[in-house]
Amino acid sequence: MNKIKKLKILGTVIAFLITFPLHFLYDKAPCFVTSIIAPVNESIWEHMKILFGSILIAGVIQKIIVKTKKLDINNVCISNFTAALASIPIFLIIFMPVYNAIGENLVITIIIMLITIMISEVISYLIMKKDNLKLENMAIIFTITVYVIFGILTYFPPNRELFMDPINLIYGIKK
Repeated sequence: MNKIKKLKILGTVIAFLITFPLHFLYDKAPCFVTSIIAPVNESIWEHMKILFGSILIAGVIQKIIVKTKKLDINNVCISNFTAALASIPIFLIIFMPVYNAIGENLVITIIIMLITIMISEVISYLIMKKDNLKLENMAIIFTITVYVIFGILTYFPPNRELFMDPINLIYGIKK
């Protein structure tokens, strides 16, 4: 098995395992920073932070591995950012029809999250296999931009089903 495949398998496992503590981060440490990177309620949209963040954290770990082992792998940062960003529509495309048909089911949601992470890591793998795209530094700017958007939508969520917490019937942060 080649080094990129091993790295992406490790990334899939790490990202999936990180989803669980990330889900509860805001509840355990409520503050402005955690409100931006972790869900503040049970809305579908707020849970997109979990996917995005877990794939990014796994990507940082992958970058550290690539640097410390001096592996010749291109596009680590931009591929992981792209995977993290792609996970949002991928999850919604798979999850929304299931949710609309059967409602919330924790086991199915977790399985869909795992499938989403796997598909996202395949996207990252394909980007890593390309020649150097010279976009590594842009990944940081793109990530900050996404988190600014998450912040805006956390504090000023649209009045739409995707943003509504079905348990507490609220949008955004609990008052």
